[in-house]
Amino acid sequence: MNRKSLNLIVVAAIFATTLAGCAQPVPIAPTQGGSAQEAAAPAASTEKNSSAGEAQPGGIFIDASIADAENLNPLLSAETASAAVNAMIFPGLIGADPVTGATTTDGGMAESWTVSDDGLVWTFKLREGIKWSDGDPVDSADFKFTYDAVASDLVETPRKTALDGIESIETPDPLTIVVKYKEVRCTAITNLGLQWLPSHLYQADFTDIMTNTLNTAPTVSAGPLKFKDWKRDDNVTMERNADYWQGSPYMDGRIIKVVPDTAAQLTQLQNGEIDLMGLEPDQLTTAKGFDNVDLYSFKTDSYDFIGLNLANPENPQPGKDENGNLVDQEPHPIFGDVNVRKAVAHSLDYKTIIDKVYLERGYQIASNVLPAVDWAFDPSLQPYQYDLDAARKLLEDAGWKDSDGDGIREKDGKKLELSLITNSGNQVREDLGALAQDQLKQVGFDIKFEAIDFGVLVEKLLGQQYDMVIIGWAGLGTDPNDDAFWKTDYDTPGSGFNFVSYHNPQIDELLAKGLAVAGCKPEDRASYYKEIQKIIHDDLPYVFVSGGISDFAIAKRWQGVKPGPWGTFYNIHQWYLNQ
Repeated sequence: MNRKSLNLIVVAAIFATTLAGCAQPVPIAPTQGGSAQEAAAPAASTEKNSSAGEAQPGGIFIDASIADAENLNPLLSAETASAAVNAMIFPGLIGADPVTGATTTDGGMAESWTVSDDGLVWTFKLREGIKWSDGDPVDSADFKFTYDAVASDLVETPRKTALDGIESIETPDPLTIVVKYKEVRCTAITNLGLQWLPSHLYQADFTDIMTNTLNTAPTVSAGPLKFKDWKRDDNVTMERNADYWQGSPYMDGRIIKVVPDTAAQLTQLQNGEIDLMGLEPDQLTTAKGFDNVDLYSFKTDSYDFIGLNLANPENPQPGKDENGNLVDQEPHPIFGDVNVRKAVAHSLDYKTIIDKVYLERGYQIASNVLPAVDWAFDPSLQPYQYDLDAARKLLEDAGWKDSDGDGIREKDGKKLELSLITNSGNQVREDLGALAQDQLKQVGFDIKFEAIDFGVLVEKLLGQQYDMVIIGWAGLGTDPNDDAFWKTDYDTPGSGFNFVSYHNPQIDELLAKGLAVAGCKPEDRASYYKEIQKIIHDDLPYVFVSGGISDFAIAKRWQGVKPGPWGTFYNIHQWYLNQ
């Protein structure tokens, strides 16, 4: 599925996607690291020894989030806290195998699908008899309405990439969906993984989608749980959907509780006040001593990075105008020079960062494709190395000199001064920011580091009003296509995921070619993605910090829990309290 999520919560935000199992890009919660040798696929380990009792209805499952949800409309949300709720309520066309990540009909509305010989027409047959909790059918009309809404100029959504290449969507009957593509698109099936809106509750012309009260209080569900209540900055409460098509859940409900301080989360986990939390590296050893939880560790499809804004944050502009023409971008006054970006990359001591900040729960990566996608990964590409002499020379060559001897470089009367932001409440991110600030100071940068409220961070990030940001992507999936991050089309201040304002016509072309390979065989697509990795590595819109490992704990009192590298809550309707 196109599950990409901006690892903000960071990484629990852009953000806790890996735990939420959501179906589109959104910022994530604490999920860090791995080891460079563990390359083939997301690896899993668990420590589980509790015995199961008889499954009976009852109990409220409580998990913690460091940030509150932003929007309970899956087309409008862009972070993990919202995704965790939306995943329990809104259906999608397809599912993902929790172990392999492969696309499957399990859990999806599609019972089967076929593809035409030319690869352009996808026909889906839907399950019969599935209903929203108010009794209205879940059918092809909901799918078409959702995708038509994404296409509407009235709807501001980061899900626009899901429309790429689609020529038409037809619904000849309530249980049939026919999607026709303009050309072969190798990620067609993943782009069709958006969660559906209940079309019968919205205006047909989409005029109410941005402001509908359903965005904060959904009244229907086709998932295992139904929305009950949202106390802002405190919790979102859901209750059992007794009519869920896969079977009425055993649990009475689920509460996602806002606990901004992860140390407080750990205390509540030990005391039995919460049932799940993502563990930061320094919490893992402590959690191993708790006798009331099971621990899980997965190498995830995620990475952390420092994003560098390549355009002037004082004047954010879209990559293209409404007619599809390129818009001239005023470059960032400092990061417009690639030598400065390379100086940043060489100034960071990655070994120290991974050892001390991630507590060895990470591994350095060179570019945007993770080793888990082995057919597209280029193992010959080397990460940037810690080299202060190289960093200083790059800055000298770029004209940045310390003329007055105060330790801060200047050029044309301007100090080498930059802001660096991340979200507060994530100790790993905060520690990384403080360490990066110190390390960059050694070569003449003056970095103003600040950990800010998550909502403010998302606003600044998507609005492209920042210099540097510590964040990450999660839920990248099993396909290497990540055009939403790099294509000029998605440099859209306010909503797009190309928030570093990266423009490279060659990348745009390679991304398009990688999606249009006849037959979509991995071996025929690989060369395009390896070339993309090399260019991204050299252009440095991101300074890649660490590949991701997710460590989390779930209370032993809950049975039936069977998380995999690609999904945790896929079978939540089967979880039950060991009474």
